[in-house]
Amino acid sequence: MPSEQSTARVQHIVIIGGGYVGMYTALRLQRKLRSRMRRGEVAVTVIDPQSYMTYQPFLPEAAAGNLEPRHVVVPLRKVLRRCRIVNGFATRIEHATRTVTVRPAGADATGAPDQRIGYDALVVALGSVSRTLPIPGLAECGIGFKTVEEAIFLRNHVLHQLDIAATNPDDEEVRRRALTFVFVGAGFAGIEALAELEDMARDACRWYPTIDASEMRWTMVEATDRILPEVGPEMGRWTAEALRRRGIEIKTETLLKSAEGRHIVLSDGEEFDAGTLVWTAGVKPHPVVGDSDLPLDDKGRVKATAELTVEGLEHVYAAGDNAAVPDLTDTGDFTAPNAQHAVRQAKRLGDNIAADVCGKPRKPYRHAYVGSVAGLGLHKGVANVYGVKLRGILAWLMHRTYHLSRMPTVNRKFRITADWTLALFFRREIVSLGELERPRQEFELAAGRRTDV
Repeated sequence: MPSEQSTARVQHIVIIGGGYVGMYTALRLQRKLRSRMRRGEVAVTVIDPQSYMTYQPFLPEAAAGNLEPRHVVVPLRKVLRRCRIVNGFATRIEHATRTVTVRPAGADATGAPDQRIGYDALVVALGSVSRTLPIPGLAECGIGFKTVEEAIFLRNHVLHQLDIAATNPDDEEVRRRALTFVFVGAGFAGIEALAELEDMARDACRWYPTIDASEMRWTMVEATDRILPEVGPEMGRWTAEALRRRGIEIKTETLLKSAEGRHIVLSDGEEFDAGTLVWTAGVKPHPVVGDSDLPLDDKGRVKATAELTVEGLEHVYAAGDNAAVPDLTDTGDFTAPNAQHAVRQAKRLGDNIAADVCGKPRKPYRHAYVGSVAGLGLHKGVANVYGVKLRGILAWLMHRTYHLSRMPTVNRKFRITADWTLALFFRREIVSLGELERPRQEFELAAGRRTDV
């Protein structure tokens, strides 16, 4: 597999991205090419700004306080012991010269120069970023739900809104604004985040005597005519009805028109103030793939083959959200950008790269549809698995069991199980640690007072 330009004995495989595809592909290569890596014939480098992989399906539970946030992330250096981990931002891919330009983490503070890393084989696993629209006020007051940092922020923020409402018992305008929560985008991320956070906030109200749970307003805004399309129309309708019974508003075929000053304007003509705006309305490929000489489709995704190679290029591979991977089943033209595909594609991708290294034939990625599961708060869920439709506590248990089985490392499986077990005996903690976002504020205040003296 070495390139025409490479004369070195070591075959260098560079993986850009340490998410689902990046980490699972590297894990697979560690197993498949263990002896070659031990002998120094193959080297694997993983480039990512973070030193961990986040298991996103558990973010809603982390946000709701059911799971310790550190337990839903996997340290890359701990699980990828035979790989080199480079913490930095890939800023440019130049396959013509077989190099990746990387800005090291912390370069803005240290002034460290960009690095150019050469490769013999490249895996593009950058994933996706939130797909936003030019809506007035969205960039200023909205927040996504793709990272553990966003999940922690939302937990602290929602609880802080309860603090604001409780501290202003006589100001109806302030209370109404603080207790209004708007989510835009009714896919898995939006529905699960909304359901889990609403469940947490309702539980928290028992510690706020001046707040009745009925005062809170939770609204889901969805542009299409249904929610949770992944679980099918019937289960989507049931989910909408179940959420409405909890007092949650589901507004389908509705658009967010403006959010300036946290004043929400919807396409159905309704206007109101909201202290919280969460944007989960889809994703788009990571922008770095656009700053490359790789072939892209009309949606900005890398054109991939069924064998997870990049069309027309040798020894370049792509999978996950940033790749247009043909769907060889009858479910659509391309595979959907979700965790289920990413994890399975990574396994096939790792096997195909190993096959190339060993001179064996590659195999295409073919997805056997299993189904979908979603958690809707404690003891509440919805599932459509192998055509079997479940709801309530059985679906909730299936949701937890499925994702626990997919969580990497025995260490993390045990820690998550321990969190759930403790939750059977103790109520979840209801405390806002919003100061974590500004850890130097107290010190700066003290330093300022000292200067004044």
